[in-house]
Amino acid sequence: MTYTGAVRPGGDPDVRELSRLTITKVAVNEKMSNNCYLLECRSTGERLLVDAADEGALLLEMTGPALATVVTTHQHWDHHQALREVVLATGATTVAGIPDAAAITEQTGVDIDRAVGEGDTVTVGEVSLQVIPIAGHTPGSICLRYDDPDGHPHLFTGDCLFPGGVGATFGDAAAFAQLIDEVETKIFGTLPDDTWFYPGHGDDGQLVNERPHLAEWRERGW
Repeated sequence: MTYTGAVRPGGDPDVRELSRLTITKVAVNEKMSNNCYLLECRSTGERLLVDAADEGALLLEMTGPALATVVTTHQHWDHHQALREVVLATGATTVAGIPDAAAITEQTGVDIDRAVGEGDTVTVGEVSLQVIPIAGHTPGSICLRYDDPDGHPHLFTGDCLFPGGVGATFGDAAAFAQLIDEVETKIFGTLPDDTWFYPGHGDDGQLVNERPHLAEWRERGW
């Protein structure tokens, strides 16, 4: 089956098999339709979950008890509702961006084991993911970049970037300016057009399709 990234709450996950990494995408929460991504190192079998957003039983069925790491992309409640349940069941190490870590702990009761920022990496087995902090949607939002040695880059963007625009900044002009600036410089300014990105909600995208619209997004202010 060809991977499309088109998943919906209550539906089947979609699986993408790269040479060194398997990516399983599932949508949870009928109201919010959050995406969760299970990354598995094909060499070691180690697993990492991006956003324990909701429906803990479903996520645990997918991850199994040997989950090593849970990365929370940012502090908003809809991205960590199942964090406590998943961590208690698996003992997984928790990771989040430095400026959001305390808020995530306050909201979930789960300590963040690794608060990460610019220049940090997160590993899953033999695979390394580069942390890219992108402020604006929240102060401590992070993206994860995987440079596939046998293909194109893959980027997990949380709510920083979607097909059609950047994440919401809720009418805060300064936050929008920061977000669009950092998306333009840290993502579009460093990654090639064939980069495939995986957002926190909805369908996936490719930078080649979004790059021509950056000026339009900046002009409209959202």
